[in-house]
Amino acid sequence: MVITSLENQKVKDLCKLQQKKYRDLTGTYLVEGEHLVLEAHKDGCILEVICLEEESSFMEYPNILVSYEVMKKISSLDTPPKIMALCQKKEQLEIVGDKILLLDNVQDPGNLGTIIRSSLAFGVSTIVLTPNCVDVYNSKVIRSTQGMFFHLPIVVMEAEKAISMMKERKIPVYGTDVSSGVDARSLSLPEKEKFCLIMGNEGAGVSSSILSLCDKNLYIPISSQVESLNVGVACSILLYELGR
Repeated sequence: MVITSLENQKVKDLCKLQQKKYRDLTGTYLVEGEHLVLEAHKDGCILEVICLEEESSFMEYPNILVSYEVMKKISSLDTPPKIMALCQKKEQLEIVGDKILLLDNVQDPGNLGTIIRSSLAFGVSTIVLTPNCVDVYNSKVIRSTQGMFFHLPIVVMEAEKAISMMKERKIPVYGTDVSSGVDARSLSLPEKEKFCLIMGNEGAGVSSSILSLCDKNLYIPISSQVESLNVGVACSILLYELGR
């Protein structure tokens, strides 16, 4: 049966998942488009597949067939996809590895998506998000990761707790501060073998209370004509430098 009514309860429930409070309440989220559905399939987190009236290629899951208008209602995209998936959150509770990225109050979904892709590219073992960061299950975040979201442990934790854990594990903690940091290129190879790099809010940077807990604060030398770099760009440069 094809769902055609915008008032269908299933449709209403799926639409609610565009809001964080309902994703938190249900422990579920949506991915849109065949590429992301395939990545979710590889990750084993799909509960149901929502597709246009023709049956999908993901027949091992319950298929919900919907009309174009219903798909448009559920989707966050201007042009709705042919296929979506309802997925189960996989809460990561433990920080693993010794190359950690801690994000403090990063708010822009596109920035977080860029950072997740760069983290996977440059060997980060775990990303830690403070609770005030943009929700990693936000549809814009997931799309901007191009599916890399599924391949990296992401933990939500207060910054102070994460930093304390790093110090217990003898992992140096590097903040980012353009006014009083040291040139990131000055780090020695032993200083880059393991690390916890902290990146801050788009406008305010890393809070002073967190910077005071860091072993060193880093900066990227840039032209005096440029006031600052986008946090996603800056994070990518620093992760590359730490991996050299």
